[in-house]
Amino acid sequence: MAKFKLRLPKMGESVAEATITSWLKEVGDTIEMDEAVVEIATDKVDSEVPCEVDGILIEKRFNINDVVPVGEVLAIIETEGDDIPKDTVNDDEELQSKQAVEEIEKNLSFAQDTTSAPVTSSDSRFYSPLVRNIAKEEGIAQEELDAIVGTGLEGRVTKNDILSYLERRSDTRTGTQVEDTPKASIPAATEPKAPPAPAIVSGGEDEIIEMTRMGKLIAHHMVESIQTSAHVQSFIEADVTKIWNWRNKVKEAFMKREGENLTFTPIFMEAIAKALRDFPMMNISVKGDTIVRKKNINLGMAAALPDGNLIVPVIKNADRLNLVGMTKQVNDLANRARLNQLKPDEIQDGTYTVTNVGSFGSIMGTPIINQPQVGILALGAIRKVPAVIETSEGDFIGIRYRMILSHSYDHRVVNGALGGQFVKAVKDYLESWDIHREI
Repeated sequence: MAKFKLRLPKMGESVAEATITSWLKEVGDTIEMDEAVVEIATDKVDSEVPCEVDGILIEKRFNINDVVPVGEVLAIIETEGDDIPKDTVNDDEELQSKQAVEEIEKNLSFAQDTTSAPVTSSDSRFYSPLVRNIAKEEGIAQEELDAIVGTGLEGRVTKNDILSYLERRSDTRTGTQVEDTPKASIPAATEPKAPPAPAIVSGGEDEIIEMTRMGKLIAHHMVESIQTSAHVQSFIEADVTKIWNWRNKVKEAFMKREGENLTFTPIFMEAIAKALRDFPMMNISVKGDTIVRKKNINLGMAAALPDGNLIVPVIKNADRLNLVGMTKQVNDLANRARLNQLKPDEIQDGTYTVTNVGSFGSIMGTPIINQPQVGILALGAIRKVPAVIETSEGDFIGIRYRMILSHSYDHRVVNGALGGQFVKAVKDYLESWDIHREI
């Protein structure tokens, strides 16, 4: 018998941990290879962790709602056969490993300062190992840590929160040593409390609805983006009559040949990818006081979910795709987003985002930037309107299909000229569409 360690897999560079939301298997259950064992949730996406071997679940290391670091062992699977998977240990190795860990922990606990009681997480508040270590090193007691106002998810204390508190506490102590003032006159250093939430007054017919986990995360990210980026908008109207007529001409043949519905979205995504290639300083992110210019053009595509929430799957290297490839990517990601079947790496590493507000009838919008990107483009509804048409024989009024492109960008690093030139380039690509194009 061998024991396989089922670990929490890596889910992108920015994802360091996940929350256990549901165990799909119980101890003693038989598991087949690639069968899902546990459901997890990150601040990006919900997902499942499949098993890499056939076997029997003999141990679950975590409970529902536990926060697990990437790479941590979630469960132990007992396997049979001579082919031992890479991440398996026999009983002797497991025992030796545990004994070695216990010895190391014993030595470390003996060497570390034990003058203050260690801080712990509780049912009402979770502290990451990093925060607990900082609190222990700085001599912060449990009561003192519990009083710190957290800015993380659900009020969690982050590394920056505890470091800021330590800095304020240091300043307070330094200030008290400058003057020889009686003790009684020195106000105690207290952590400022968060402003009280407004009382919810509910009538007999009102319904109070708890926000979903994803809804809370989206709300947090939206507020964080507004507080981070200096949002500025530029708007431009594009004539898409050529695209409208061309699509009507080829969509049936495209469906028969490719088995895919040709929508307007991949056409617009192609134009945006070309414009990003022309203006690489729109394909950047901000990191502290530096700018990171991205090598790849990865387009995020905001997709509405059945529960009303939003998710942004990413089309990697969008500028390298032809229209057929772009259409297949758009349709596949949109369909799997609605079915909650996206993989974690399919919502990572976006460099610019597109949102289609026109699908709900809006003609324009002021979208919020998806951090750490610096721009997002909202596609308005295509409308049939009367318009002035300029020709060599003079101007005349005609019926045209037009739409408004709404470009939000971060004015910290993108000035009005660049923001306006970029959205103008998208307009030019759309209006110069070749009506004789073949796909």
